[in-house]
Amino acid sequence: MNEFLQTALGFPTIVYSMLLAVITLYWVLAVTGLADGDSVDALVGDGHATDAGAAAAMLSKLGLGGVPFTVVATTLVFTAWLGAYFVHLLVLGGLPEGVRTLAGIGTMVGVLVPAVAVTSLALRPVRRALAKMRPVERSLVGTSAVVVTPTLSADYGQASVDDGGAGLILQVRHDGPNPLQRGDRIVLIEYIESQNAYRVVSEQQFLGR
Repeated sequence: MNEFLQTALGFPTIVYSMLLAVITLYWVLAVTGLADGDSVDALVGDGHATDAGAAAAMLSKLGLGGVPFTVVATTLVFTAWLGAYFVHLLVLGGLPEGVRTLAGIGTMVGVLVPAVAVTSLALRPVRRALAKMRPVERSLVGTSAVVVTPTLSADYGQASVDDGGAGLILQVRHDGPNPLQRGDRIVLIEYIESQNAYRVVSEQQFLGR
């Protein structure tokens, strides 16, 4: 038990131990109704702001999109904590003090790479299940939107739709000859059920038709 505590509360594991403690506290508050997880997820994935769109786009690029942010954060931090704990226990403990500090910093950053990969793989079934449960929004066809990702292509892109409430961040696809980028106005013209995304054209092209 002492060895576990020494490792969990030692550098670099303590960084993730603290994050894990914060997340655990959040879930306790969420279960008791004192914290609202929906507001956190909306801030990252469903808000109007460009920063929110950028965060959603980053999660999507890392293979972590389509799942509530709170679930992604919990899985990612726990996975990183496991990596840091075992590297600390099995490797760092036997190093000289000066080298151990430098190696600890490298470990703290380095464990994020496999943690992201493992989190993406672990949440893939959850993402698929949520996609099947999500209602098909065919009624949005013909709606205007704004691109929130840096670029929009035939296999990647997201757009913000003003629904009169918190807003929606949708997966969108564009295979036209003219490139689209963040801030461009587009129109949803077709729902692609297999990708849970919309095919779009620029608003100018749509109006030109």
